[in-house]
Amino acid sequence: MGESLPLTLVAYRVLAAAATPLAATLLRHRLKKGKEHPSRMNERRGDAKIARPPGPLIWLHGASVGELLAVVPLIERIRARGFKVLVTSGTVTSAKLAAQRLPPGAIHQFIPYDAPPFMARFLDHWRPDLGIFVESDLWPSLIVEGADRELPMILVNGRMSERSHGHWRRFPRTIAALLQRFDLCLAQSLDDAERLTELGAPRVQTTGNLKLDVPEPPAAPAALAALRTAIGGRIVIAATSTHQGEEDAMIEAHRRLRHSFPGLLTIIAPRHPERGRGIAEVSAGSELNTRLRSRGELPDAKTDIYVADTLGELGLIYRLAPIVFIGGSLIPHGGQNPIEAAKLGAAIVHGPHVRNFKDLYAMLDAAHGAVEVADAGKLAVRIGAWLKDGPARLAAAAAARQTVDRLGGALDRTLTALEPYLMQLQIEQRSETDSDLPPDDAIAPDQDAPGQLSPNHLEAELRRMQQQGPRHA
Repeated sequence: MGESLPLTLVAYRVLAAAATPLAATLLRHRLKKGKEHPSRMNERRGDAKIARPPGPLIWLHGASVGELLAVVPLIERIRARGFKVLVTSGTVTSAKLAAQRLPPGAIHQFIPYDAPPFMARFLDHWRPDLGIFVESDLWPSLIVEGADRELPMILVNGRMSERSHGHWRRFPRTIAALLQRFDLCLAQSLDDAERLTELGAPRVQTTGNLKLDVPEPPAAPAALAALRTAIGGRIVIAATSTHQGEEDAMIEAHRRLRHSFPGLLTIIAPRHPERGRGIAEVSAGSELNTRLRSRGELPDAKTDIYVADTLGELGLIYRLAPIVFIGGSLIPHGGQNPIEAAKLGAAIVHGPHVRNFKDLYAMLDAAHGAVEVADAGKLAVRIGAWLKDGPARLAAAAAARQTVDRLGGALDRTLTALEPYLMQLQIEQRSETDSDLPPDDAIAPDQDAPGQLSPNHLEAELRRMQQQGPRHA
């Protein structure tokens, strides 16, 4: 791409390149904090130990767990079309999730640090044919290096929050230079689409939120049976994806409720599992019997607080707890995803800070599938009301499920938007295969060489695939 970069991006890339000698020090520091995988740190410098697979390669990048989960169904559909898929993310927890959830044949790598030499090395090795980026993880060197190689790039499930929009409006040429390098931006909502367009994205479509089409999170049958047996007939409530400070509120709510509801068990699943021990200490300090799942412990009859400090087990919790508080919302974090809880039949409680899913929470609240609370006291009151009134709780859970079901369809709309790019790759792959066959004059004029596409055949194939539309697994 020939357009010159604004000075902000030139300066960023120069500084990032100059800082590459510090990468080893940064990696060691992050490794000590558990933020890097000890045997895969080479990937952060763009070095790959895995060979590039033959044929067209589609690269999908999502920052962390939430973005990766959102596109797993999309990856499955793309793999079902026969494409090789490379998936990158930036966190250790997302890498563990990728090992659990990605379909067979999909390759996971850590995204390199956003320095030109590392990104260049990464792209020179993998040579992707299409780049798909999830939500809002816009790394300048990644985008510029991809555009310089004429890599078609598409933003899917695109987000541009009011906060980010306000930030980027102070640097209009910078964000425009990045967004203009995308072939297409597929936005979650009309608001996101308008903000992306205003900031310079040339082609924007509204396709909806892919997270609404993510299937119910799985639960290992043996683990679910063991936990159900351990719990027995006790009343269960849960707080999931919690952040620091919110566990205190849930522990306080438990203290207020346990006398009215003997045998109450509260499950707390922190957003960052490594915080589990600290949460257990706070709970024990409140004279509550506490057990940690990361130690292999199950709750017994005396357990008050069960800390589920493990990864990828929300499916277990949502199948056991009929009432769930969704974290990131009592503190000004922006709120975590309520969709999985709604799909598995939970009545949902949340705090006021839900800007990350503002429209969805507004619809859930309006449908009475979720209720907003302001503090630990209101949290205890709302949970207690639902524990006393089973029909009201069941009605809330049904309303939540119906709301997320009604808002689905983003996966099909996204695939429809991607179809021209996927179709082009398939045609190019067939053309490359045909180049290995004998020339046309070696074949009788009235014969069709198996698998060969002449120019006329290419046009016919293109028309056929366009009429057929997206093919789903």
